[in-house]
Amino acid sequence: MNHASAPTPPRGVYLITPDEPDTARLLARTAPLLATGVTLLQYRNKTADAPLRRAQAEALQALCARYATPLIINDDPALAQAVGAAGVHLGEDDEGIAAARALLGPTAVIGISCYDDHARAERAATAGASYLAFGAFFASNSKATTRRATPDLLRQSAALGLPRVAIGGLTPDNVAPLIAAGADLIAVISSVYAAPDPVATLHAYLDCFQEPA
Repeated sequence: MNHASAPTPPRGVYLITPDEPDTARLLARTAPLLATGVTLLQYRNKTADAPLRRAQAEALQALCARYATPLIINDDPALAQAVGAAGVHLGEDDEGIAAARALLGPTAVIGISCYDDHARAERAATAGASYLAFGAFFASNSKATTRRATPDLLRQSAALGLPRVAIGGLTPDNVAPLIAAGADLIAVISSVYAAPDPVATLHAYLDCFQEPA
C-alpha cells in the first residue's frame, strides 16, 4: 500500500466495521466477508469505550491475520500500534500524518480523509499518506455530511499517484462511474453489514471491478 513500495494500487472493497457493541457478533459478521474477499478492513466504532475498542481491535487483528487482510484502525495511531495493525485512517480532526508515521513506521498504511478537497489531498500526498479517501459521493446513513465529492475529483487526483478511495452512500448500483473515474477502493459499511445477505452484496461490489468481456 505504501506508495514507494507498491506502485500497483490495491483494488476492491474497503470494508469498515459498524458500531457493534458485541465483539463475538462483530467477529461472526465479519469473518464470512473476509473469506469472500476484502482488500482492507477498517475498525471503526464511535460508540465504544477505550477497553472495548482495544478488545475489539485485538480480536479483529487476529481474524484479519487468518485471512491475510490488512487491518486499519480509525482515528487512533496508538491503538494501531498496540494491536499490531497494518495502519491507521485519519480524519480532519485527527493527529497528523507525520506523527502517525513516526509512531507506526515507514511501511504502515496511513490513510487520510480528503472529503471534497483536492488541496487537502495534495497536502496529504506530500506529507506521506498511503491513500486518499474522498466523499461523500452520495447521502450516507453512516455519517452525516454536507460535503459532496464528484467523479471529477477522482480523475483530478490521479496525478498525485496514490490509491484513491471512494466513500459515502455507495451501492453496487452507483459505484461503476466512480471506479471508471479512478476509484481504486470502494469503502462501505452499512450497505454490506446491514444487507439481507451481506456476502451476496459484497460479491455484487466485487463484480463492479471486473473488466467487461
